[in-house]
Amino acid sequence: MEDKKKIIVVCGPTASGKTGLSLLIAKEFDGEIVSADSMQIYRNLDVGTAKATKEEQSVAPHHLIDVMDPSEPYNVQLFTEMAKKAIDDITSRGKVPVIVGGTGLYIESLINGIVFAEQEDNKEIKEQLQNELHLYGKEHMYSILKEIDPEYAETVHPNNTVRVIRGIEVYRLTGKNMSHQLACSRPEEKPYDYLLIGLNYRDRSKLYDNINLRVDLMMDQGVLNEAKYVFDNKNIFKTCVSAIGYKEFFPYFERTDTLERCIDKLKQASRNYAKRQLTWFNRMKDVHWLMIDECAYKSHSLELVKNFLGK
Repeated sequence: MEDKKKIIVVCGPTASGKTGLSLLIAKEFDGEIVSADSMQIYRNLDVGTAKATKEEQSVAPHHLIDVMDPSEPYNVQLFTEMAKKAIDDITSRGKVPVIVGGTGLYIESLINGIVFAEQEDNKEIKEQLQNELHLYGKEHMYSILKEIDPEYAETVHPNNTVRVIRGIEVYRLTGKNMSHQLACSRPEEKPYDYLLIGLNYRDRSKLYDNINLRVDLMMDQGVLNEAKYVFDNKNIFKTCVSAIGYKEFFPYFERTDTLERCIDKLKQASRNYAKRQLTWFNRMKDVHWLMIDECAYKSHSLELVKNFLGK
C-alpha cells in the first residue's frame, strides 16, 4: 500500500500567530504554505483578511492566496478540491505541505477526506429562504438553524447569513442536517498522515489583547479602504460581504454609526469569532495544543515537526 502524504497543519484562533509559525516551519523543513482561510483566497483583500505580507510570502511559496476575484463564490468544497491539488503538486516536488488557517470546517474537511455529494440546485428553496430572511431577519433564520442543527449552529455567526441559509437549505433539500451530512461523508480511512498543531493562550485575556491590537494595526494599514471597496460592491461580492473585518464598517459608510463604535464592534466580533474557532478546534481530535504564554512554542513546534517527518 502506498504511503500517505505527510502534511503539517497549523490551526488556532485569529491573532494567535499562525502565520509566523507556519513560515518558520516552512523555512526550516523546505515547506510550502497552503492557506486554509475562507477569505485570503481573494485578490485585493489583504488587510482585513490578515493575509501574509509580500515580504512574508517571499519566505516560502504560498498556495490558495490571491487566486480568485471577490465576486467569485468560495466554499469548503472548492477549498478541499484546490487544497488537494496543491498538496499533490507540493509533494511531487519533494516539498512539505504546511496547511495554515483558522477556518475549522475547511481544515477538518481536508484532513478527514470529506467527500461532498453533488446536490441539485433548487431555486425554489433558495428563493423561499431569501424571502424568509428579508421578512423575518437574520436572528430568526439563525434560530431555525439552531433548532435543526445545534452543533453546526454553534460554529456559525448569526450574521453569516450565507452559511446559516446554506445549513437550512441542506436540511430542507435532504431531510438531514449539515452535521449529519459531514459525519456520513467522512471515509473510514483518512487521506493524509498529518500533524495538527494548535496555537492558543492559557490566559484568554492575552488572546483578546492581541485581537484588539491587531484591529488597531489594521486601521493603520488601511482596512477602512478595503471595507469601502467591499461595501461599494456588496451586491456582487456575495461571500466576502459577510467577512469579519468589513461588514462592521458598513454602518459608518451608511452614516448610521460612528467610526469609533464600528471599530469597537469589530474588536468584539473578532473576539467572538475566536471563541467559535476554539469551540470547533477543541472538539477535533489529535490537536497538539501549544500555549503561547506557557512554553517556548516555536521550538516545541519544530521538535514536533522534526519527529513527525523523521528528520
